[in-house]
Amino acid sequence: MTDEKTLKIENLHISVEDKEIVKGITLTIRPNEVHTLMGPNGSGKSSLAYAIMGHPKYKITKGDVKVDGVSVIDLLANERARAGLFLAFQYPVTVSGVNISTFLREALNGVKADGTPESRISPMEFKDILEEKLSLLEIDPEFVNRYLNEGFSGGEKKRCEILQMAILEPSFAVLDETDSGLDIDALKIVSHGVNQLLGPGLGVLLITHYQRILRYIKPNHVHIMLDGKIELSGGPELVEKLEDKGYQWIRDLKK
Repeated sequence: MTDEKTLKIENLHISVEDKEIVKGITLTIRPNEVHTLMGPNGSGKSSLAYAIMGHPKYKITKGDVKVDGVSVIDLLANERARAGLFLAFQYPVTVSGVNISTFLREALNGVKADGTPESRISPMEFKDILEEKLSLLEIDPEFVNRYLNEGFSGGEKKRCEILQMAILEPSFAVLDETDSGLDIDALKIVSHGVNQLLGPGLGVLLITHYQRILRYIKPNHVHIMLDGKIELSGGPELVEKLEDKGYQWIRDLKK
C-alpha cells in the first residue's frame, strides 16, 4: 500500500566527488502546494534538485526520495520521470536540428508509452495535446517549429521548459531557479504558465535566490537552506524578512 499522493524527501544526504553537500533535508510536498527553497550560492539547492531527478554526479548517501510512498532513488532519471517527477533546468540545453514539437512528442512517448508501438501517441493525438497546452499557456503555435533553444532568449528557454512540463503532466515539479536571467516581462509570462498548471495534479518545489518571482507565484511554504541544511521554515512572511535582513540573521539564530 502506498502513502497519500506526496513527494517525500526524507533525511536526504548528498555528496559530490566524496564531499557532502546536502546534510539531511526532509520535506513533504503535496499537490496544489508551492514549496519555495531559498538560500545563498553554494548552500546545496541545485544539488538537491539534481539528486531528486537522478543525476549520477549527485550521490545519495543516506535518506530517501519517495513518490506516493514508493522509493525512487534506485531508478534512472527517465524512470523517475515516469514515476511523476519533472526538473526544469536553470540552464536548459540547446539541441540544434530538432524542433520543439518533435522533441516534446518524443519526450511524452518516453514518459507515457511502455515501449510497444501501439502505446505510442500518434502524431494526430499529439497535435491535439500540443494545441491545448499552447492555448493554456498563451504561446504562439509558431514557437514549436523552432529548434530546441537555438538562439532563444532566457525567457524563451524557460517558457519552453514550462511547455514541456505542461505536456508531460508530472505529479511533482522541481523548478531550479526558473527566474534566473529573466527580465520582468519574461518573468511574468513564465510565472503565469506555472500558475496555470498548478492544481490538484501538481505540486511544486521552487528553488530561487530572489523574492521577485514570489510576487507572481505565491508559496504555501518557505524553507531557508544554509550550508546543506534547512535552517528555518515558515510561511510567505519569511520572504519579506529575508529581503530585509538577508541570511545573516538566520546564521545568528544558530549561535
